[in-house]
Amino acid sequence: MTNAPLTNRKIVYPDSDGQPMADNTQQFRWIVFIKENLELLFANDANVFVAGDLLWYPVQGKPEIRVAPDVMVAFARPKGDRGSYQQWRESNIPPQVVFEILSPGNRLKEMTKKLQFYDNYGVEEYYIYDPDKNDFHGLYRQNQRLNIIEDTGNWVSPRLQIRFALNEEILEIYRPDGQKFLTTLELSQRAEQESQRAEQESQRAEQERQRADRLLAQLLALGVNPD
Repeated sequence: MTNAPLTNRKIVYPDSDGQPMADNTQQFRWIVFIKENLELLFANDANVFVAGDLLWYPVQGKPEIRVAPDVMVAFARPKGDRGSYQQWRESNIPPQVVFEILSPGNRLKEMTKKLQFYDNYGVEEYYIYDPDKNDFHGLYRQNQRLNIIEDTGNWVSPRLQIRFALNEEILEIYRPDGQKFLTTLELSQRAEQESQRAEQESQRAEQERQRADRLLAQLLALGVNPD
C-alpha cells in the first residue's frame, strides 16, 4: 500500500502545543491582567481581536511554523472564538501587537527565537515584561524590522494608545483616557462602589421627593396653593 501524495493529505493545525499557559501564578496573573484589560478597552470595537495563549500559524501548509504569544491583538479582525489564529483565514493579517510575560523557566534561546518569529512575520509592536525583576522592554517596527525602544518610560503604544509606566516596584499601564489598568478584583470593587454610589443617589433623590411632597401637603392644608 503506497502512501497518499502529500497534496492529498489533510494538514492538521493543532489548537494546542502541549505547553501550559503559564509556569506560575504570577505569570498567569499578568497574562490575564493584560488580556482582560485590552478586551475591555476594545469592547465596543467589533474589529479588534484579543487573545491569550492562542497558537498563531502564519503560513498555510506549514503547521510546524507557529507560536503562541501570551497576549496578541489583531486589528481589522472580528471578535469571536477560534481554535487557533490561521493567518490565511484572517485576510492574511498578522497580529500587530504581542506581549510576552517572562518566568524563571524562560530561556534566552527561546526568547530569541520568538523575537525572530515576530520580526519575520510582521508584528508591529512586541512587549516583554519580567515581573520577577520588574524589567520591561519593547520593540517597534521601523524600516521593515523590529527595533528596540530605547526609552520605554511613559511609552505610548502607537497601535493600542495605552501608556506604560515602570516605577520601582511594578509596571503600570494606562488607558488612553488616563485610567489605570485594574485587576479583576479591583474592577469588581470599583463596580460595587459605583453601585453603592448610585443606590445612595437614588435614596437621596427619593428623600428629596418625599420632603417636597410633605411640604406641598402642609401648604395645601394651610390653604396655600403653590401654583
